[in-house]
Amino acid sequence: MRVLAALLAALVVLAAPARAQSQADRAADAAISQDFAEDGAVSYFSQSWLEDTMERRTAESIRDVPRVYYDYYIVPQGQNRLEARLSLYRTFGGERDVIKPLLWLLNRNDLENLSPGDTLIVPTHFDLDFRAYSPFPRYYPGAAELDKIVILDKNIQAWGAYERGELARWGIINTGVESARTPGGRFNVNWKQEDRISTLSPDYGSDAPDAELWRMLWVMNLHEARGIHMHQYALPTSGPASHGCIRMLEPDAVWLYGWTDTWTVEGQRDPISSVGAKITQQGTTVLIIGDDISEAPQPFVHRTGYPVIRMVNLPPDPLAVPPGSPQQRAFDRLAGRS
Repeated sequence: MRVLAALLAALVVLAAPARAQSQADRAADAAISQDFAEDGAVSYFSQSWLEDTMERRTAESIRDVPRVYYDYYIVPQGQNRLEARLSLYRTFGGERDVIKPLLWLLNRNDLENLSPGDTLIVPTHFDLDFRAYSPFPRYYPGAAELDKIVILDKNIQAWGAYERGELARWGIINTGVESARTPGGRFNVNWKQEDRISTLSPDYGSDAPDAELWRMLWVMNLHEARGIHMHQYALPTSGPASHGCIRMLEPDAVWLYGWTDTWTVEGQRDPISSVGAKITQQGTTVLIIGDDISEAPQPFVHRTGYPVIRMVNLPPDPLAVPPGSPQQRAFDRLAGRS
């Protein structure tokens, strides 16, 4: 009887609900779930409005993308908000679907509340390859020997991806608020999940049609223990907004999800955990750099007469950037970098 009881007990453990939270689940869902729980009524970038602008490509190589320069545009006096926007579109060619999304991205301003006397940054050309407007240098000599690298800059609130030292894509992000800063340093993409329901959702495990389930899309984990990810999420226009994760617009998250490589793990028992397993190859290198900010980012330096885009200062040697996680420190020791 004792043997039978032991067997039954073991079966109960093995048959635990698939939806039960593991320690890895809790870590993976912690930071992002706070975003779902606490987000208030803020102004967000419209992801559908921005997609065509973000995806615009006119050349294969960045070397064939023209240079762009910038000027100030001051909203004329005597106009209401609607008139201010219409006047802006007429001034620069009338194509709202081309002008408005690009100005949103450059100014981090949705243009809905323009008032007389407001100043916007406007480019000399509106229809170029989106890489032309990047705050990231077109070339990264220090990463010329790396197949891929991702840079996340907290000061500019933007990201860039390089292939063999050449800029492949860039976009805007939100990082962590003052009470939950996004950690800096050198990381790697660990695991990815295209569609994940947070195990911390209020109604997790429920099949009810009105259940409140927090759905996370295009999740790319950088810090296994802290649950720091790059992922798709609504982006407010106000700067840092998350509880540590890196929020991205959906077109960027989809592209980066397909472009980055994950770790290679032997003996893995949980698809989102390396506990009890051996990591034999790290994923794509990710650098989180730049000073933390608490207000809206300032992508331009406002000089007298004309604005200048604030370029991201890339570290000369990406592998010399201090490790940002215990996992990275362990790999550095194995590689003789510490």
